[in-house]
Amino acid sequence: MIRNTASGYGVVAIALHWLMALAIFGMFGLGLYMVELTYYDSWYRGSLELHKSAGVILAFVWMFRLVWRQINTVPTGLSQKPIENLAAHLAHLAIYALLAALFVSGYLISTADGRSIDVFGLFELGATLTGDNQEDVAGDIHEILAWLLMGLIGVHMLAALKHHFVEKDRTLSRMIKPE
Repeated sequence: MIRNTASGYGVVAIALHWLMALAIFGMFGLGLYMVELTYYDSWYRGSLELHKSAGVILAFVWMFRLVWRQINTVPTGLSQKPIENLAAHLAHLAIYALLAALFVSGYLISTADGRSIDVFGLFELGATLTGDNQEDVAGDIHEILAWLLMGLIGVHMLAALKHHFVEKDRTLSRMIKPE
């Protein structure tokens, strides 16, 4: 099943979910690694270029995921408690918003000096905004947003596990196998 139904997610939504989950954890880990490097470390520039390029690609995947979400049925919540369904909906919106803010802040860090972002040698994303202290301010915001995203994803994961092991419903399984 390619598309979502009222009761479950299709293969595209599931693949996008897990692809983005892996990429987000990878980007976070790479970010933690990068901040420990000095300018003279051998992988200083390489890790920075990888992080920027992967971030741009992830932003495009995120945009595709938003479009896919808009043109598909969103499966109904499984919880019998309306507050849990509302919390899940708000958490998903917050994850999308945090990702958008991370993409913008990452772009502002990367283009603060007026140079474009070279995306794996395939294309360049031009610099549009530059300003004094832009890299430092955007960098601080980027770090805070990344930690907030990890915290919210942790809550998201715990909620999925609670539904699977405590509630014994299909919340987690329908994000693993198309229905």
